[in-house]
Amino acid sequence: MQFSFTKLHGCGNDYLFVDCTRDDKLSGSPAIPAIARYVSDRHTGVGSDGVILICNNGGGADFRMEMYNADGSRGIMCGNGIRSLAKYAYDHGLTTSRHLRVATDCGVKNLDLEVSSGKVTRVRVEMGKVVLDGRSIPVDADGTVIDRPFEAAGRSWRITCVSMGNPHCVTFDVDPDGLDLKELGPKFDFHPFFPERVNTEFVRVVSRTELTMRVWERGSGETFACGTGACAVVVAGVLTNRCERNARVHLRGGDLEIEYHADGNVVMAGPSVEVFSATVEIPAGLA
Repeated sequence: MQFSFTKLHGCGNDYLFVDCTRDDKLSGSPAIPAIARYVSDRHTGVGSDGVILICNNGGGADFRMEMYNADGSRGIMCGNGIRSLAKYAYDHGLTTSRHLRVATDCGVKNLDLEVSSGKVTRVRVEMGKVVLDGRSIPVDADGTVIDRPFEAAGRSWRITCVSMGNPHCVTFDVDPDGLDLKELGPKFDFHPFFPERVNTEFVRVVSRTELTMRVWERGSGETFACGTGACAVVVAGVLTNRCERNARVHLRGGDLEIEYHADGNVVMAGPSVEVFSATVEIPAGLA
């Protein structure tokens, strides 16, 4: 089987995008998890944080995003991925609109595209309302989890948990650069406090409007950026009085601008870059 894709990244969070608007045979295919694992491998495959299918949508949106992590698990939402989906759709002629509605597994998102010389350079995404109820995130706790003491990896932390359509655990007052995330990330990810696993952000506050983070993503490990994670960091920063509602988040792959509105809605803005397009042969046993 031949697998054609275009690789794009948002702040280094890279995905292989497949245009299923003309041929949707891959959408929902039972082979996709194995294909995602194969092509995402950075040693024996193409290398990516996962695979995103760009699909038609019959529910009032312009497109539907079907996302798979590098380990083949189904992703619910990806802020960097949805920005890159918008760039692909516009740059490759699937749409001429600079305002898009994209259906995800956690609802329809509105996107505004900034275009220069006929190409998308930056995308603003209305990410929706943050979820703070513990059982809905989900975590093993009632009510909110804000600056709560937590034991993991043999030490004490203080965590704030939120959902941006996917679960996040944010911890502050650490030096992100000094952490061994390969060792530490799974201790949070597979902790019994998180029944559906969790994305974890380790954050240093630079100022009231500037934060630096590293992220461990469930299903992908450490990534250079996480859009929903950056949103979660600003929400957690506001809830714990560490930052303002408008802040810049520094990730390993670049910066994102986050707005946390008083009504609970979160807006994210950042770049997207196309890397290359290619076709690879998928081994018969996987397809």
